[in-house]
Amino acid sequence: MRIPVKTATGGYDILLERGALHRAGELMNLHRRVLIVTDSGVPTQYAQTIAAQCTAPTVITIPQGEASKCSDRFLELLGVLTENGFTRTDCVVAVGGGVVGDLAGFAAACFMRGIDFYNVPTTLLSQVDSSIGGKTAIDFGGYKNIVGAFWPPRAVLIDPNTLDTLPPRQLANGMAEAVKMALTHDPALFAMFESGAATQNLETIIERALLIKRAVVEQDEREGGLRRVLNFGHTLAHAVESAEDMAHYYHGECVAIGMLPMCSDAVRARLLPVLKGLGLPTAVSGEPTRIIEALAHDKKADGQDISVVYVPEIGTFTFKKLPLSELAQQIERGIRE
Repeated sequence: MRIPVKTATGGYDILLERGALHRAGELMNLHRRVLIVTDSGVPTQYAQTIAAQCTAPTVITIPQGEASKCSDRFLELLGVLTENGFTRTDCVVAVGGGVVGDLAGFAAACFMRGIDFYNVPTTLLSQVDSSIGGKTAIDFGGYKNIVGAFWPPRAVLIDPNTLDTLPPRQLANGMAEAVKMALTHDPALFAMFESGAATQNLETIIERALLIKRAVVEQDEREGGLRRVLNFGHTLAHAVESAEDMAHYYHGECVAIGMLPMCSDAVRARLLPVLKGLGLPTAVSGEPTRIIEALAHDKKADGQDISVVYVPEIGTFTFKKLPLSELAQQIERGIRE
């Protein structure tokens, strides 16, 4: 199916279709210089399938993992673009998960003040969330996404066949973001998770999550208001990711942990078995002091207060501003083993 996204800065299409990878040449303008960015954890045939449909492809493979979303890799991509004679009429294609999309998109946003960018997400996490909305970023100084730009893709190509090569933990990682969407917007989708039917209906999960995010992004492209709802669970998640002793957690796993203190007791009681059923963590071990320290550096922090998204009932949300001290107490109660 084709999902059009219309924003103030222009529109683009999301194509959700099995086998779409083999139609990239029809769906994207690849008759020019194309930098294809992928990582070592992505099956090589995905990038090669795209490259085979390009007139002048250059493929670069970065190391897998969050550590690649850094200034060194960003400068490496800019160097490749420069050395290979890319111009404003050329483009960048990301083939992989959220790290690849964020890094490649930010490079496209900055090179010659912005060149075309296409996103081909190959993980469930990136398909339901980070591949749309135009947010690009790198980590810096030990903090998540602190340097970046809004740079919408020209198109997003989602081929559910790429999920066949994902291990169960990576599928669960993506499910966390879809659960987030359901909690804030879609009680029926959350009921699907409660029934245990989610893993048998991946295309439905992807579609419904995309429609939710599309509706939010179209109303608030640059996160001036409503789009902050997509940060549900992320304030704490980014702090967990910034903690050096918690690097073993995936992003979606951090979101799962981060949602629990940010909902009512009744919602939390229903959320816990869903997360456990998906194989997602519901607590962190040890002292969360480093997590609390990282919260002070969050983009949503303002002095001693921080803005958070709270879910009082499934399908609803509110915005709150909490003192960091109060949030620290909620964290102590909500994510300790």
